[in-house]
Amino acid sequence: MTEGKRILIIGGVAGGASCAARARRLSEEARIVLFERGPFVSFANCGLPYYVGDVIAKEAALLVASPDLFRKRFNIDVRLNSEVISIDREQNEIEVEDLAGGNIYREKYDALVLSPGASPVRPPVPGVELPGIFTIRNIPDTRQLKEWITKSKARRAVVVGGGFIGLELTENLARLGLKVTIVEIQPQVMPLLDPEMVAPVHDELKRQGVSLRLEDAVTGFEMLPDGSICAQMRSGDSEEADLVVLGVGVRPETKLARDAGLEIGELGGIRVNDKMMTSDPAIWAVGDAVEVRDFVTGRWALMPLAGPANRQGRIAADVIIGRDRRFRGSQGTFVCGMFGLTIASTGPSEKTLRMSGLWDNYEKVYLFPAHHASYYPGGKPINLKLIFSKDIGQVVGAQAVGREGVDKRIDVISMAIQNNATVFDLEEAELCYAPQFGSAKDPVNLAGMIASNVIRGDARITQWEELENSDAFILDVREPSEFAKGHVDNAANIPLNDLRSRMDELPKDREIWAYCLVGQRSYYAVRTLCQNQFDVKSLSGGYKTLLLRKGFVK
Repeated sequence: MTEGKRILIIGGVAGGASCAARARRLSEEARIVLFERGPFVSFANCGLPYYVGDVIAKEAALLVASPDLFRKRFNIDVRLNSEVISIDREQNEIEVEDLAGGNIYREKYDALVLSPGASPVRPPVPGVELPGIFTIRNIPDTRQLKEWITKSKARRAVVVGGGFIGLELTENLARLGLKVTIVEIQPQVMPLLDPEMVAPVHDELKRQGVSLRLEDAVTGFEMLPDGSICAQMRSGDSEEADLVVLGVGVRPETKLARDAGLEIGELGGIRVNDKMMTSDPAIWAVGDAVEVRDFVTGRWALMPLAGPANRQGRIAADVIIGRDRRFRGSQGTFVCGMFGLTIASTGPSEKTLRMSGLWDNYEKVYLFPAHHASYYPGGKPINLKLIFSKDIGQVVGAQAVGREGVDKRIDVISMAIQNNATVFDLEEAELCYAPQFGSAKDPVNLAGMIASNVIRGDARITQWEELENSDAFILDVREPSEFAKGHVDNAANIPLNDLRSRMDELPKDREIWAYCLVGQRSYYAVRTLCQNQFDVKSLSGGYKTLLLRKGFVK
């Protein structure tokens, strides 16, 4: 595209605003107009739960940029309270309604960018539109919720959905003194994670006094005479609350695209190519409304995350101006904070890979390292799961939960995935070290070392889910005091330090599965026994992983 063309952008926030600013930095001649149907062009929607909880004290702190800044700094025409109601692809025009004045007008474009975002899902149940039932998408939504909390003197809340928004709002409502109940249709909160990785999250929620209703769903709402809300459950139970927040997910805003005849993908998002171009070569789309390729699996995916939306906006601007830029896909890297816990993930989970029929190509390991050197005071454990390919050890996913250092490790592994790195690269990664920040063998290195041992054949592992159907000889190599506190049924206890002198107690005509607390001592046992002609494997992640699988933490 040559300079001086008209670039119209529908929707601000992450994708649209970044596209507008990037386009201006690349072209002084282009005419850029951004239409936003709301009252704010660019705001920190990820900060909304923390504004509800008064962690962010002033609403103004959420405003990233104003129309005045866009005009003065970038010479971009921002039109707030302006809803684009149709796209005329034959005439390359859009129809806009000025929501303040009521008039409707048309604007021509040479390039059109759609960044409409995604809207919160309201489950189609009776009473869902009652006063006191909220969704959180923008600043006006948070204003209404905060006003309701104050006006009703709220003390009880029901949060429907245990994903990002549900957990963050739970924490912030609890911070305000409300008693919170989470209703989640899945058997776990944070459904994107594998079930065993969520056990510490459930444990912390209960410790904080949050009630969990898992594998249940709201079937309707009723206003009670005292003004409170009764949420009816599929189980037949009910919950009374002063307010309800719906956090059951988001749905791509695609009405404009559908009405214009643009291609919509099977997942319900606007289908784009790696240049963020829609099925119309004059129209691009970015952000939560689009379907993109999963970087690991190559399959279409919805990734409603701010980071990818920003990058997509920049790429669309580059392509419109004439540069050859491509979006490499998204691996769904995310982090969520809750009551001091950090929950983070990158790449597909085991659950996702199994549902996609891909799991047979992959392996997993668990580890529980301290976030910094154990001899330095204050080290906190990280529950870490690494997923990699069985053939060459290519890293494809990781999940971690802990109180410190979680995001740092997932960020490193995320970058490894983007560079098609292997577990051997993690093993050799040179990461900064001082005792208060990490260890000479960083948790990322340790994950790589454990996984590399599996690929090399130095560590023969098996998984706890295989235990029930196994007739293997189970060997617990922990100390007797540890064994007495809890162990696998029918396990033999031979402490690691005694193993060489008691090998005659072990069978050579039967497979041996060894375990300890977290997997380190059982690995040592495997190395010792296999070199003495025993058929032996280590149960990955040790007894602590078994406890996580059972849904509680010790």
